Amino acid sequence: MSTYSDLTTAIVAKAKVNEDALPLRNESCRSKFLFHNAPTQKVCLFFHGFTAYPDQFLPLGKALFQRGYNVLIPLLPGHGKAGKWTRDNPTPLPTDPKVYQDFALQWIQQAQVLGQEVVIGGLSGGGTLAAWVALNHRELIDRALLFAPYLSGDTIIDKLFIKLSSSYYSWGGDADRAIGYTSFQVPALRLFLDMGAQLMKQARTTPAAPMFTFSTEIDDSVDTNDHKAFFADALRLQPKCWYHCFDRSYKVPHTMMTVAEGNQSADLLYLMAKAYVESDLTWAEVEEIGFRMTQGKTFPAIVSELGISDRAGPDMPAMMTMIDKAAIVQARNPSAVDDND
Repeated sequence: MSTYSDLTTAIVAKAKVNEDALPLRNESCRSKFLFHNAPTQKVCLFFHGFTAYPDQFLPLGKALFQRGYNVLIPLLPGHGKAGKWTRDNPTPLPTDPKVYQDFALQWIQQAQVLGQEVVIGGLSGGGTLAAWVALNHRELIDRALLFAPYLSGDTIIDKLFIKLSSSYYSWGGDADRAIGYTSFQVPALRLFLDMGAQLMKQARTTPAAPMFTFSTEIDDSVDTNDHKAFFADALRLQPKCWYHCFDRSYKVPHTMMTVAEGNQSADLLYLMAKAYVESDLTWAEVEEIGFRMTQGKTFPAIVSELGISDRAGPDMPAMMTMIDKAAIVQARNPSAVDDND
């Protein structure tokens, strides 16, 4: 029977062999693994964004590794391959969602032997994939972190273009110097649009694993209103779903995972992710904490009163500074705002 050390060594070695054979565009595209010397309470598995690369999740991965968790950030199928990609020689991205779905389930199976609970997460298309797992295989994971999941395009024009076009599209930029791909066949992106539409419908009737969905008001790639609707529907059947939308003043872009990609508030994102991973609170309990804080009570006093101190992670006090408490008060007493006018 294989030992834990044998398993982790085999995971790293197999990924290296597969990726050396591609070959890779650069080392940022190589799968990243952060393993402790023994199985951990939680194992974190992250799926990077469409046309992106594993290093996108390395800072968050390191933060969770430091908290005592194993971390896996595999290279998505068809991504990271070196080559001169053009309309006549397109990037080798899958156009069948089953390729990604099988990939996710295979990696979850590997993650399960490295710890007690599997936490998954993903950005954009990777977030869509994580949401698919949470809704269709909730028994396999503890929870999911959805960073700006690609459930739909930002505008009607975007949605129609992606839905109907079979053209080749470029993000722009220097293809030779870019870390990930700068171009793709539109059908390769369409599969995430189709998957997202299905997940939006499914969330209304199917209980999911707990999910924390992150949005940003300045996102120009996805529709944040769909994020809010997805959260609201999922919450009805899974009370441990959370949601946060970064105010435009934070200037958090769609590519929110790293400072290098434009998120100067990346540390806040990591803090909130850790708070969710290490807490076991319903959204109603989070809102109740926020409401009582507006009454002048301290976080320790509130969780003690509610009897939930043992279910609130160490980053929850800081997490609560990000919660829109005014919106909570208004939702509970809509006339309060009018009375103050």
